[in-house]
Amino acid sequence: MKKSDESLMEAHRRGNPAAFAEIVRRYGELVLGYLIHMCGNREQAEDFFQETFRRVHEKAHTFTGSGFRPWLLTIATHTALNGLRKNRRGRFVSLDQGIGCTDGNCEKSGTIQVADDSPGPSEDASLAEQKEQVRGAIDSLPTRQRATLVLAYYQQLSYPEVADVMGCSVGTVKTQIYRAVRTLADKLPDWGGELK
Repeated sequence: MKKSDESLMEAHRRGNPAAFAEIVRRYGELVLGYLIHMCGNREQAEDFFQETFRRVHEKAHTFTGSGFRPWLLTIATHTALNGLRKNRRGRFVSLDQGIGCTDGNCEKSGTIQVADDSPGPSEDASLAEQKEQVRGAIDSLPTRQRATLVLAYYQQLSYPEVADVMGCSVGTVKTQIYRAVRTLADKLPDWGGELK
């Protein structure tokens, strides 16, 4: 029988190292994928990954017993934002970059899957150009808008969960997403109808 996140955290607080290992195993790919989107390169994301789980270990006593995934992503978000603030070289990665999915389910980790209808070379070039445009537009978003967008659309958190992670109100989340989508629609005029 699979243990709940809450029972694993309780076991970890009591000193069971296997419980913490199970938490890392259960959520490691999700957190790493999210951090790659946040910082732009795998090496920096791996550093943030280590720091995130170090903080999870240290802050285990602050976990209240509900909503483990948003609590974990809150720690990952603060780790990434603080790290990027210190290191201005950090850039966000494209949302279509593979991140080393091992279980074949890359959608959960934030990779965009494009249906393969066996396009020809000119269609491939056109698709690559569109991806590059989207990549550039998303990279140009302000940090908080980008983080909010990734959490809501690619990590599939609800608006209240995004608000908890970002430390703001649901109204602020909606505003950030609205602004991000408007900016993307302005930067990607041919995609405007799909983004609104």
